[in-house]
Amino acid sequence: MSDNVTRAAIVTGGSGGIGGAVARRLARDGMAVAVHYSGNETRARGVLEDIEAEGGRGLVLRADIADEAAMSALFDTVEGEFGGVDVVVNTAGIMVLAPLADLDLDDLDRMHRINIRGAFVVTQQAARRVRRGGAIVNFSSSVVRLQFPSYAGYAASKGAVNAMTLILARELRGKDITVNVVAPGPTATDLFLDGKDEQTVEGLAKLAPLERLGTPVDIAETVSYLAGPARWVNGQVLYVNGGIA
Repeated sequence: MSDNVTRAAIVTGGSGGIGGAVARRLARDGMAVAVHYSGNETRARGVLEDIEAEGGRGLVLRADIADEAAMSALFDTVEGEFGGVDVVVNTAGIMVLAPLADLDLDDLDRMHRINIRGAFVVTQQAARRVRRGGAIVNFSSSVVRLQFPSYAGYAASKGAVNAMTLILARELRGKDITVNVVAPGPTATDLFLDGKDEQTVEGLAKLAPLERLGTPVDIAETVSYLAGPARWVNGQVLYVNGGIA
């Protein structure tokens, strides 16, 4: 790809705390960014306004990530607008917490649909469409190996993301596309902090040797590295958690 061609990125869940930070960072890195959302259009448009205020280029798109036709149409739109797709970052997901014995199976099915099927659909489109020299970054979670109580259903869904992503890295041999997973630890987003008392938050912040929660900017820095200069990092799960484990 010629150096004067703008790279284009799709960020699913771009209206969220981490997704929004990722979208803003990739725009600062010089990419045109499609900010995807499923429910919160206001926040997605706020992210786009931030991007455009700094001279960046982007658009806002709504789609159900588990719907193959909807995501195919979204990729079509991005290709038509920006000329191609170079980076796909899949931050979209949901989390329902309960002990395994008590988890409502409807909630398990919801997490399966968004976190597993949705990740598979987005990754499948990315595998077909991302241009040479591009990057695919899926999102998992450090709880896959931290084994926190009440996270069984969620961690199981993210373990599936790890598996499909690392296999895809091998399947794309010879295409010059990197495929990796970012697995954040406790990160100070509205979603994470909701429903947690101050003592719980302080306890989680103390888990890391750095003795603080992660921030969306911390996570976005890692994505920026994987989406840009990290051409020799491939088929890996990067646990971005301040050193918890």
